[in-house]
Amino acid sequence: MARPSRPSTVAPAEAFAASRRRAEHPQLTEFAAELSFELDPFQVTACAALEGGHGVLVCAPTGAGKTVVGEFAVHLALAEGRKCFYTTPIKALSNQKYADLCARHGSAAVGLLTGDTSVNGTAPIVVMTTEVLRNMLYAGSTALDGLGYVVMDEVHYLADRFRGAVWEEVILHLPEHVRVASLSATVSNAEEFGEWLVAVRGDTAVVVDEHRPVPLWQHMMVAGRMMDLFAGERVNPRTGRPELKINPNLLRHTQDLERYLPATRIRGPRVARRGGPARGPRFRPPSRVDVVERLDDAGLLPAIVFIFSRAGCDAAVTQCVRAGLRLTTDEEVERIRRIIDEHTAELPEGDLLVLGYWEWREALERGIASHHAGLLPAFKETVEELFVHGLVKVVFATETLALGINMPARTVVLEKLVKFNGEAHVDLTPGEYTQLTGRAGRRGIDVEGHAVVVWQPGMDPRQVAGLASTRTYPLRSSFRPGYNMAVNLVERLGAAAARELLEQSFAQFQADRSVVGLARRIERNEEALAGYADAMTCHLGDFAEYAGLRRQISAREKALARQSSAARRAEAAASLERLRRGDVIAVPSGRRSGLAVVVDPGLEPLGEPRPLVVTEDRWSGRLSVADFPTPVEPLGRVRLPKHVDVRSPRSRRDLASTLRNTGIEVPRPGRRRGGAGDDPELAALRRALRSHPCHGCDRREEHARWAERHQRLAGETEQLRRRVAATTHSLARAFDRIRALLRERGYLAAGDDGEHVTDHGRWLARLYSESDLLAAECLRQGAWDELNPAELAAVVSALVYESRREAMSAPRLPGGAVTGALEVTLRLWAELEDDERRHRLDRTREPDPGFAWPVYRWARGESLERVLTAAETAGHELSAGDFVRWCRQVVDLLDQLRDVVGAGHPVGRAAARAVAAVRRGVVAMGAV
Repeated sequence: MARPSRPSTVAPAEAFAASRRRAEHPQLTEFAAELSFELDPFQVTACAALEGGHGVLVCAPTGAGKTVVGEFAVHLALAEGRKCFYTTPIKALSNQKYADLCARHGSAAVGLLTGDTSVNGTAPIVVMTTEVLRNMLYAGSTALDGLGYVVMDEVHYLADRFRGAVWEEVILHLPEHVRVASLSATVSNAEEFGEWLVAVRGDTAVVVDEHRPVPLWQHMMVAGRMMDLFAGERVNPRTGRPELKINPNLLRHTQDLERYLPATRIRGPRVARRGGPARGPRFRPPSRVDVVERLDDAGLLPAIVFIFSRAGCDAAVTQCVRAGLRLTTDEEVERIRRIIDEHTAELPEGDLLVLGYWEWREALERGIASHHAGLLPAFKETVEELFVHGLVKVVFATETLALGINMPARTVVLEKLVKFNGEAHVDLTPGEYTQLTGRAGRRGIDVEGHAVVVWQPGMDPRQVAGLASTRTYPLRSSFRPGYNMAVNLVERLGAAAARELLEQSFAQFQADRSVVGLARRIERNEEALAGYADAMTCHLGDFAEYAGLRRQISAREKALARQSSAARRAEAAASLERLRRGDVIAVPSGRRSGLAVVVDPGLEPLGEPRPLVVTEDRWSGRLSVADFPTPVEPLGRVRLPKHVDVRSPRSRRDLASTLRNTGIEVPRPGRRRGGAGDDPELAALRRALRSHPCHGCDRREEHARWAERHQRLAGETEQLRRRVAATTHSLARAFDRIRALLRERGYLAAGDDGEHVTDHGRWLARLYSESDLLAAECLRQGAWDELNPAELAAVVSALVYESRREAMSAPRLPGGAVTGALEVTLRLWAELEDDERRHRLDRTREPDPGFAWPVYRWARGESLERVLTAAETAGHELSAGDFVRWCRQVVDLLDQLRDVVGAGHPVGRAAARAVAAVRRGVVAMGAV
C-alpha cells in the first residue's frame, strides 16, 4: 500500500478547504495521518461519506486503492466501539486481508471466519467469506450484536451465476442501521447499482473513479518482437470523438506474416513433400522461455503470464527450469528458502515426493512459479508471499489469480484471447481482459504497467484493441431464489413478506428497469393503433368487423388448402403402395415426367413407398410421394426379366424401348378438385362478407390496408404485454413454485396462521449446499443412516464434487454400503428432478461419485501418496490441490449434517467422526 507522498505545493484556497474538511471529518483526518501516503480524491470522497453516516459504493480499477475505504470503515467501527465485518468472495482473499488487518490493529482485535477456519470470531473486526455472513443472518447469530459496518469487497461478484445470490441476500437482510461499504471493479452501470442500494439500504453515495493510478501500456509480442498496440489518438469520423489509433506498423507486420505464413502452418519442422521441395518456413510463436527472457531484457519483470490451463502453467514452469533460466540472486535465494520453510514446515515428510515439493522448490529458488486452483494451499500461499516481496519474478497463472488477490506485477502477458469456461472455448470479454491486465503496474513502485498479448496467426490486432479500449461491462444480477433461501425467508418473515423482499432484489430491480422500456414501446404502439383505427374508419359500417371476416376467410382457405394437400399426399402414398412390379405409370411433372415402368415397388414397413423406376428417357431412380400431386394409377403392364440391373446402360435402354413400343400415352392432367368450394363454413363466411355494409365502400381496399397494419401492430403489442407480464414479479412467481414443491414434500405446511416451516424444513434451512434439498431428502429418508464415517464421507462427496471433464470410464466405487447408499441417493435425485421439471424449476445437479473412492481411502487413514496414486491408476487423476479443496468441501457439508441432526442421530455421529478422519495432514494445514 505504501507509496511516496506528493509534493506539498498547495494553494491557499486549497489549504483552507483541506482545513475545513479536517474539522468536519475528524476520524478521516486521524486515519489519514496514520498513512504513509496522501489519499486520492475518490478515497477522500468515499471515506467522508462513510463518516457522514452514509453507505458507499466505490467503483475503481484494480490497484486504485479501493480497500483503503474498507479499512476506514474498520477504523470508524473501532472508534465508535462497534463491530465491523469485512467480507470477501474467496478464502485466499480473506486470509490475505486478515493478515493485513492483524498487522495494522493487532491479532487480538481481528478474527477470521471461513468455511473451515474459525479464529477469534468474537473480535470487533472479523474477516469472513460472504457465505459465512449470509449464514449468520439466517441463523440470527448473536455475533451480529453491535455490528456497525460491513465491507463487501469485490461486490461485483454478485454477477457470478453460481454464488452471486449470496451478496444480494446479505445486502437485503442486514439490519437497517448497519452501514455498507461496497467495493467493486469498474462497471458501466454503477449508477444503476447505486440506485438499487439507495432503494434497499437507504442513503448511499456512489463514488466512481476510472483513473488508473499507474498508466497501462498495451503491447503485442509478434515473433519475439515487442510492438506497441496503439500509436496516439485520432478522431472517429462517425462519432467525432477521439479514440486510440492502432499502430500501423503492427498492422502491417502481422498482415505480412499472415500473407507469407498461413495460419494452418503453425509449429513443426520443415518436411519435404514426396517428389517435391520442402514447404516454406512454419510459424513458431515465441516459447515461454523466450517470452520471459525478452521481458527480463526489457526490464519488465516481475510478470504474470496468464495461461488458461493448469497443465499449461505447470508445463511452462518445467520448460523454464529445463532451459536453465535463473532470475534470482544468491541473497534472494536465501530469503526464498526461509519463506518456503515457514509455510511448509508442517508438511508430512512422506508426502513431499507425491506433492512434487522438490521440483516446486527448485523453480521458486530460480524465481519461477505457477499459480492455479490445483495447487496445494500451502504452495499457493508461499507463491503469493514471494511474489508480493518481489522474490518470484514470473508467475504462470490461470485467471483465478485475477480474482482480488493482491499480487500486482509490472507486466501482464496473455498467451491467448480464448479460454475454456467449463463447457466450451470462448473469447475473452472486455471485462475479463480489463480484470486480467489490471494487475499490471504496482502503485508506488512502477511508473507504468505493461500488458502484452502474444500474437498468433489468425489474431487480429484490431480485436485486441477492441478488448483494450472497450469500457462497457455492466453488472448483471444472478439472483434466484433457492430451496434453502425459501425456507429461511418463510421462517423469518412469512411467505407474504418474503415475496415483498424478493421484489426488492437487484435482479428484480433490473428486470423492472427493462419493463420500463417495454412499457414505453407499448404506449407508443397504442398511440399508433389509435391512428390506424381512425384511418380505417368507414362511413358505411364497422370496418374492423369487416376486416375480421376477411381474416377468417383467409385463415379458413389456408386451413382447407392444408387439409386438401395432406389428403392428396395420403391418397398418393396409398396409390404408390398398390403399385406392382411391371406397372407402367405416368410421372406428371418435373425433369422425369413421362412414362416409367416400376422395377421395384420400394415398400418400406415404417416409411412411405419409394418405387424404383426406369423412364422412357432411360433414367433410373426412386420416386417419392412428392413426385405425385395426385394419386397415381397404372396405365398398363409390361413383362420384365427376372433380374433387372438398372445400373446397366444396356438394360435401361432395352426397358425404355419396351415402354415406347407399348403404345401407352401419357394422359392429359385433369383439373384438381379443391375442398374450398364444398366447405359450408367458408361459404357462410363469404356470404357474410358480401352482405356486410362496408363491402360496397369505394375506399374498401384503402381501409383494408390500414386494417392489416392495425392487426400486425396489435399482435406485436400483445407479445410485448406478455413479455412484461413474464418479467414483472418473476422472482416472486419462482418463489411460489419453490414453495409449492416444498409443501408437497413436507418442508413447508399450511396452518391457521399461514404457511410455516416443518421440522424437516428446519433441517433444510441449515443446509447450505448446491444440492441442499437432495441432502435434506437423504436425511429424511434415512438413506445414510447405516453408513460408517468413511462410507458417509464417500457418499456425501457425490453432492459436492464436480468432475472438471467428462470421464472416459465409470469411477471406481467402494463396495458394500457405499454402492447401496449411492443408488438410493441417485434414485432420490431422479424423483426430485421429475418434481422440479413439473414445477418448472432449475434442476438439482446430478450427484457425481468421482471423488468417492479417494475420500473413502483417505478417511480410512491411507497415505496421500497411496490415495493419489490409486486415483491416477483408476483413470481419475487428481492434483494435490484439488484433493485438498474437495476434501474441505466434503468436511464443510459433513459439519453441516452433524449440526443439523445432532450427535444423537446416526448420521450426526458418523459425520463428526468423518470430519476428524478427513481433516488431517495436508487437508488440515494451511487453512489460515
